Amino acid sequence: MNRYFRMITMTYLIFLSAALGAGLFAGIVVAPVTFHTEQWLGSEVLTQFQEGQIMTENFLRLSYLVNVLLVSVVLYEGYKFKKFERDTLTQVATFLVLATGLLFSQYYIPDIIAMQEQGVEATNSVAFLNTHKGSEINFKIFSLALIVLIAQNMRKACK
Repeated sequence: MNRYFRMITMTYLIFLSAALGAGLFAGIVVAPVTFHTEQWLGSEVLTQFQEGQIMTENFLRLSYLVNVLLVSVVLYEGYKFKKFERDTLTQVATFLVLATGLLFSQYYIPDIIAMQEQGVEATNSVAFLNTHKGSEINFKIFSLALIVLIAQNMRKACK
């Protein structure tokens, strides 16, 4: 592996890891704090609907990072594929990252925003709850696939 491609690989791995960290931080830290503001402020200042709007804005901004990540995954993994430096596990992880990343940023986030724009009643509906649960499962698959992609590329880079 030449020196410049090794630097590109390290940059790619750092970016993948940072995006994974941002997603995990949003889900593990930001969401529980946002949805329990009464614990931190001493009284209920925001409604659950307002807390949901704040969380949606966080995930909307995260989706921009996910979109940039998807472009970098296509470019890097596509180049590696073209150079015949591929294995099945990396290909599956790449597909899952791309599919779930696109679902997150292009399907779930816009759908949740559209429901929120309809008001509180829409966000209390079964459709909203199912969409929200689907987005959570989707993001867990995205995170797991991203971990596999990071591990596979680190393993190859350390050879």
